[in-house]
Amino acid sequence: MTNNGVSLTHKMERKAVEVAVDKIIKGVEKDKEAQIEKIIELSKKFYGDDYKEEDYQRYIKLFADPNSRMRKLLDKVVGELDPNVLKMTIMNLVYESLYRGTQKTRKNRIKYDCNIPWLILFDPTDACNMHCTGCWAGEYGHKHNLSFEDMDKIVTEGKELGIFFYMMTGGEPLVRKKDILKLAEKHNDCEFSIFTNSTLIDEEFCENVRKLGNIAFQLSIEGSEETNDGRRGEGHYQAVMKAMDLLKKNGIFFGTSICYTRANVEAVTTDKFIQMLADKGARYGFFFHYMPVGNNAVKELMPTVEQRKYMIKRIRELRDFEKYPDLMFFPMDFQNDGEFVGGCIAAGRNYFHINSAGDAEPCVFIHYSNANIHDKSILEILQSPLFMAYHREQPFNENYFRPCPMLENPEDLRELVKETGAHSTDLESKEEVDHLCGKCDEYSKEWAPVADEIWNSKEHKEKQHDYTGRYQNYSKDYKEKMHLK
Repeated sequence: MTNNGVSLTHKMERKAVEVAVDKIIKGVEKDKEAQIEKIIELSKKFYGDDYKEEDYQRYIKLFADPNSRMRKLLDKVVGELDPNVLKMTIMNLVYESLYRGTQKTRKNRIKYDCNIPWLILFDPTDACNMHCTGCWAGEYGHKHNLSFEDMDKIVTEGKELGIFFYMMTGGEPLVRKKDILKLAEKHNDCEFSIFTNSTLIDEEFCENVRKLGNIAFQLSIEGSEETNDGRRGEGHYQAVMKAMDLLKKNGIFFGTSICYTRANVEAVTTDKFIQMLADKGARYGFFFHYMPVGNNAVKELMPTVEQRKYMIKRIRELRDFEKYPDLMFFPMDFQNDGEFVGGCIAAGRNYFHINSAGDAEPCVFIHYSNANIHDKSILEILQSPLFMAYHREQPFNENYFRPCPMLENPEDLRELVKETGAHSTDLESKEEVDHLCGKCDEYSKEWAPVADEIWNSKEHKEKQHDYTGRYQNYSKDYKEKMHLK
């Protein structure tokens, strides 16, 4: 009876929110300012005293000003997205994941005394129709695949813990188009987001995605046509351009996934390139530092210390509303934005990764595991030795420009893997942890003093995000930092 009661209450609440969202979407064209205030009021109903009244008023002012970049970006998104895509994004990403899911994961973190993530990243397949330089993904035709039943299990068990956001990578996830669409349809209360090389996106697929409304995309692209195709193969750049046009035409939410290397750092951050992404309809972008993962990794592609310093400055510059008031693109840096999420987010702290063989890995870049989805539940995975060791040690560094236990703190990953007896899960060829970390030792030593100088600089402290300090001594002060109601 209790479970049925909870389920009924949830259904009734979701329906009420859905009705309110429908009214807001329909009213946007008539009076945007009024609808923005209604959105804030709806948020206050659910988030309550998680935020102060002055915070809500600041949001109203920020989004109500038609000349502010945030308002312009909001107008772009609302104006471009198909109404069903917009509605499902709000319902699943904002209501289910950010609101209901977050409340549930917070409680479960205390109940089970382990990390419970906000999202799960998994690989439907390791098959890929490309072979990019420096990528560990398998060649097209490999046999490692998560069955539909595997993927359904991941999402079903994840939802029980409060997880309503799922990302997919690979390989090329869209090799499994039919199963992905089936999964999104079955779990229409979840948001799905796919990292893709773009080459398998076509009109028919876009039409199916538009009707479902709960799938977004991150398209891989790396600078100019010459720079991009130099790593990803001739013709890939034009395939991405075509995919962007199709997604924009169908009102589907998408952004970009950009791996920056020693060879392309400048190319992927020029004003011309970033503006091109915005013009094509990408409204956000993830930037990923090249990681020397795998026995065949190209260590020489790792950015230099000077290039990484440049990336920290450049991404923040592109987010500067005063310098770029009309840029309708919001960039995020997976490695250098650690201060906004309290350092390393792996092993379920905010996310974890399941590869195409079912191995549960702390991070998409850390190929070691004690557990597999084929014989463990999601909760058992989160309580496995390696994940619990992460839980105990996070954050790995009080300087959040040095968040990773591999890239910036390789001695930590060595210890964690050996202590827990985790085995290599690299599907191409097993890589010993000493071999992987050995490629990072010199880099970490060179980067440490530079990172410390930036972190401790007066300029950074003045601009430092006001909640960064909440995450200090994270694992020691866990319950208080989660500020449970």
